[in-house]
Amino acid sequence: MTTPTTTRGSRPGLIVAVLAFAGIASSITQTMVTPLIAGFPGIFDTSASNTAWIVTATLLAAAVAVPISGRLGDLFGKRRMMLLLTLPLIVGGIVCALAPSVEIMIVGRALQGIGSGMVPLAIALLRDAVPKERLSSAIATVSATLGVGGAIGMPLSAAVVEFADWRILFWAGAGVTVLAALAIWWFVPVLPAGASGQRFDGFGAVGLAVGLVALILAVSKGSEWGWASWPTLGLLGLAVVVFALWGVWETRTKDPLVDLRTTARPRVLFTNIASIFVGFGMYASMLVMPQLLQLPSSTGYGLGQSILAAGLWMAPAGLMMLLLSPVGGRITDSRGPKFTLVLGTVIHAAGYGVALIGMGSTWGLLVTSLVINSGVAFAYGAMPAIIMGAVPRSETAAANGFNTLMRSLGTTTGAAIIGVVLAQMSVPLGGGAVPSEAGFRTALLIGAGATLLAALVAAFIPKANATSTSATSDAPSAVAVASPELVGAGEPA
Repeated sequence: MTTPTTTRGSRPGLIVAVLAFAGIASSITQTMVTPLIAGFPGIFDTSASNTAWIVTATLLAAAVAVPISGRLGDLFGKRRMMLLLTLPLIVGGIVCALAPSVEIMIVGRALQGIGSGMVPLAIALLRDAVPKERLSSAIATVSATLGVGGAIGMPLSAAVVEFADWRILFWAGAGVTVLAALAIWWFVPVLPAGASGQRFDGFGAVGLAVGLVALILAVSKGSEWGWASWPTLGLLGLAVVVFALWGVWETRTKDPLVDLRTTARPRVLFTNIASIFVGFGMYASMLVMPQLLQLPSSTGYGLGQSILAAGLWMAPAGLMMLLLSPVGGRITDSRGPKFTLVLGTVIHAAGYGVALIGMGSTWGLLVTSLVINSGVAFAYGAMPAIIMGAVPRSETAAANGFNTLMRSLGTTTGAAIIGVVLAQMSVPLGGGAVPSEAGFRTALLIGAGATLLAALVAAFIPKANATSTSATSDAPSAVAVASPELVGAGEPA
């Protein structure tokens, strides 16, 4: 069987469609366990603390795999790495579908977490495969698949859980990923690796993995173990030491896993910081709204919806991301990605204002989710455009992977902080405790604050050099005099 090859610009619409489908397949896999979380202790006859590792293992595997797979994509080809990442998604799905115990389920979900690098690799590949006049919209469309996958996956998963065997979810996820792999093989072109000839930084990969595992474990388990407990403090201390040593290594090795000098450029640095707050703000709403929808109406503020109904109420918001992504691309083309990012974060924050007013009805939360996801659509499409316009072509996938990691750290931190707030501000219900209305309002205010901080940080992202062209251009920027691979990007000077 021959491998398809093509030149830049051929069949761009088909390439974008295939990469978007691959992104949806990956994001569905990551979110489809949400309706099952509460039922896992009963399914596997174990404690909730044990089944919590099903989610934690996915987070840890994704955090480690995303930046590493991005760098491997730069070295050996982004298409090749996307195909390789479909393997753990497929195998992990089969393992989960057959899992007889919680331990095997954790292994399967960890394998699926490795596949989280699909979307940043797909975005990076667009830089090489799509004409410059279509690049901004293409980036925004593929970025939107993160929300679309969740929008499709949650109600479908809830329907399966309610009406069929939960294991069908994982068989179906594996099947969709097989289709995505075949589509990538046939329709995505083979393109030269941007960093061919460089070596892989194995020592840096190990250091990053150790530091991330320590940090994410401490943040995600801190409320359970105790924030002042020795395990939490020890892991935080280990993360600080490892990251310090890792940073020294990365600045001294010839071919680093993450070029920290590039990451320290103001455009890249401020974008990554803003990404943390965007991720925090997005996850805050994802924690609050499903609970409000599903809590019994007897609480006085819960809306009494089933899991399936709650998923259906939230589904239009994900589809809104897909519809608005081309609009965000056109705004980026006309005003620059920085403007689009600031606009997106402001809209995102406004969505929290809508939530504080409309949280007492299903329609109010529907409008809330539409506004919030509209802002997320603009922000998620703009951040990769800024990053790719500020780094050399040889670092495109690694830089996108690192940016995705920053968003993931934001969501992990958001989950921890909002989880503590909701747990502390609770009221008794049926022998247990549920978050109070004041707790939900506090969580919404914290989410709004995080998104406003994202807007503030984004406002300080410096403009591209005057000699740079737009974010979709191939012309070299002023910085590219020393590096012909560097592609200029940014706002009008």
